[in-house]
Amino acid sequence: MIAHLFNAPIGEDETAIGVSTVGSSEAIMLAGLAFKRKWANKMKEQGKPCDKPNIVTGANVQVCWEKFARYFEVELKEVKLTEGYYVMDPKKAVEMVDENTICVAAILGSTLTGEYEDVKLLNDLLVAKNKETGWDVPIHVDAASGGFIAPFLQPELEWDFRLPLVKSINVSGHKYGLVYPGVGWVIWRSKADLPDELIFHINYLGTDQPTFTLNFSKGASQIIAQYYQLIRLGFEGYKHIMENCKLNAAVLKEGIDATGRFDVLSKADGVPLVAIRLKDSTNFSVFDISENLRRFGWIVPAYTMPADAEHVAVLRIVIREDFNRSLAQRLLTDINKIVGELDAHAVHAIKLSTAAAAEGASKSTVDAVTEAFKGLAGNKKAGVC
Repeated sequence: MIAHLFNAPIGEDETAIGVSTVGSSEAIMLAGLAFKRKWANKMKEQGKPCDKPNIVTGANVQVCWEKFARYFEVELKEVKLTEGYYVMDPKKAVEMVDENTICVAAILGSTLTGEYEDVKLLNDLLVAKNKETGWDVPIHVDAASGGFIAPFLQPELEWDFRLPLVKSINVSGHKYGLVYPGVGWVIWRSKADLPDELIFHINYLGTDQPTFTLNFSKGASQIIAQYYQLIRLGFEGYKHIMENCKLNAAVLKEGIDATGRFDVLSKADGVPLVAIRLKDSTNFSVFDISENLRRFGWIVPAYTMPADAEHVAVLRIVIREDFNRSLAQRLLTDINKIVGELDAHAVHAIKLSTAAAAEGASKSTVDAVTEAFKGLAGNKKAGVC
């Protein structure tokens, strides 16, 4: 079902294959291992060294990519971000590709701003580079958030297996797949993209069962729940929920814009979330707002951007299917109230600071006069005045 959703070529000669995982983190580990093994096999066939693999990503990737690189000894080559452009630049990414690149990872729904990276442009640039160099560098799409959104809201967007270099895609069932944690999925374009030596076959459960996993014993409840949701809601049901999430995000964005206190960094076409930064953080920061929102029961994370944009601090509000218009209005009310309180606190702090400075200045004047009189008294000669 998920392979069909991602437009995998389904036929006798080319059949998609996939596994369930514990979230997208394990899915990315498995996809990365498949790329590494396939690259190593190719380098050995060509008689070349295979001890220095690398992977190209944007600096905005989720931490599981860093874990994969560190755990499995793969160099992580990150495309740095710049202020105003918080996703991977496809041109810079392709420039960093070399013969040892096992894949380029693109994100469909950045954790930071919810923005989709341009997988189509990345594919086209990489096709040209592969043709020029004779390499065969593939693409993996980390669609943890966007994989259950884009097919329903932007079916015309080319980011999936319609692009020839996209060999695998991961998606989280417990994000917009509408299942409780933790379940993820990784789908390979064809069986040829998953080296057979990574698959183990067991028969002690009564029949031959192939397995490719880093996890061990786990329940099937999330898999059953995913199956139920896909059947129960269907394409139209998922589409309706995602459209509603998008509309609620637009309402919240409009209300935040109306305060005049924030810049909205998230895009309309992406994951339904609202990422904002303060226009003026002189008196208080987004971290102060985040901390105070907890008083009203809201968990709204504040964070700084990755390397080369770390001076930008952001609040991120993720819109899920249970976030309705009433909650959006309540959140706006609470944000306005907190901003007002922080403004008042800042004014009070300035008054106290001014008063303390004035008191200090007055005290300094008195001290100076006292010291002057002490000096005169010390210089006075004994005798009748």
